[in-house]
Amino acid sequence: MTFRSLLQYGVRYLAEHQVTDASVDAWLLMEFVWNMNRSCYFLHADDIITEEKKQEYLSLLFKRGEHVPLQHLTHTAYFMGLSFYVNEHVLIPRMDTEILVETALASISHKARVLDLCTGSGCILLSLLHEQKDLSGLGVDISEAALTVAKANARYLGIKAEFFKSDLFEQVEGTFELIVSNPPYIPSGVIPRLMPEVKDHEPMLALDGKADGLYFYRRMISQASTYLKPNGWLMFEMGSDQGEVLKQMLTEAKYQHVRIIKDLTGHDRVAIGQRV
Repeated sequence: MTFRSLLQYGVRYLAEHQVTDASVDAWLLMEFVWNMNRSCYFLHADDIITEEKKQEYLSLLFKRGEHVPLQHLTHTAYFMGLSFYVNEHVLIPRMDTEILVETALASISHKARVLDLCTGSGCILLSLLHEQKDLSGLGVDISEAALTVAKANARYLGIKAEFFKSDLFEQVEGTFELIVSNPPYIPSGVIPRLMPEVKDHEPMLALDGKADGLYFYRRMISQASTYLKPNGWLMFEMGSDQGEVLKQMLTEAKYQHVRIIKDLTGHDRVAIGQRV
């Protein structure tokens, strides 16, 4: 079998198993297994491949056909131009969340201290510290397994950050100029209707926002002012249908300059408020 014939088989197989972007994923798996780029592929498309490598590719391909996320197979996700290690214990970083990071960078002062609640892979906090070198930061999560991933990403990226276990603010001390979070915000009843890659393979702890999806926002908004310095910012990622209710919640909690920020598709994505 050649690279060309194997790739063609991979595209057909994923398409038959209703994998979105079958041609893209079939190629990305080939790129991962052989560490090859497109130029290399076109030069060697008709070369015969070894049985060992073919079986390695097919093993990953069949798992992708079972809707295991591509990022869990390659253990790599890209966010804010950085490469992050991911596995089944953390939410896969998504481009929508970059809006939260960009909003934070536009709002905070130099030498600010940042708290990242529900840190998961650490992608939000580590991206902030990478982009603005004089920040310091703390990431907390209730999942020990997620924290292991976040710490590994900090080491890999060479970024100094502190991570420890806490149920939101439970073990947090001190005050911060910025509190950010991408909390679980999907209503429990909606989760069974999500695509298999999400509902069957991403951690339920990172998805389930309880009955109405607002459980963690209520807890954070009610407690955050204790941990925010004067003029500090509280910022969340949110579901596209949660903008108005979060705006109301922040306003009622006496936050100022409350805004809802849209993503590139025009959907509500980030809620922010300032403690004055």
